[in-house]
Amino acid sequence: MDNRQAIGSWLSGPRATAEEMGVDFGHPGERLGLPRSGPGSVARFGRRLGAVAIDWLGCLLIAYGLITHGNTHATGNWTLGVFVALSILTVGTVGFTPGKRILGLRVIAQDGGRLGIVRVVVRTLLLALVIPALVWDRDGRGLHDRLAGAVQVRI
Repeated sequence: MDNRQAIGSWLSGPRATAEEMGVDFGHPGERLGLPRSGPGSVARFGRRLGAVAIDWLGCLLIAYGLITHGNTHATGNWTLGVFVALSILTVGTVGFTPGKRILGLRVIAQDGGRLGIVRVVVRTLLLALVIPALVWDRDGRGLHDRLAGAVQVRI
């Protein structure tokens, strides 16, 4: 076998090459004991991104209309603050934000239970930094979820 084949091309990536060589990575969430699809399966990136977009838009409207009264220069900072508060309060109590609920997602602990408030705060602060949410593992969990011991699943 040629070393270039083992590394993979820049288009397919090393995972595709490893799968062609017979390596079985399993489905996302398999290592966590979650099903392949349906309720309880790991939420895909597109659905998670859509939920964050819905939540951000709602927080933007709250900040623009209720807090800054139309001051566009201050709206951005207030939006982030409202987003952090919304995430901590809703994920810490019911396990989902309004955007996650609309798209059928829930945040749970790796063991299937509820997240404690400390882990919710850690997860939310890392999410507010953005970069940890854009780095994910083979189970599809963002770094913010992994460090908090959480997983986003479909309802």
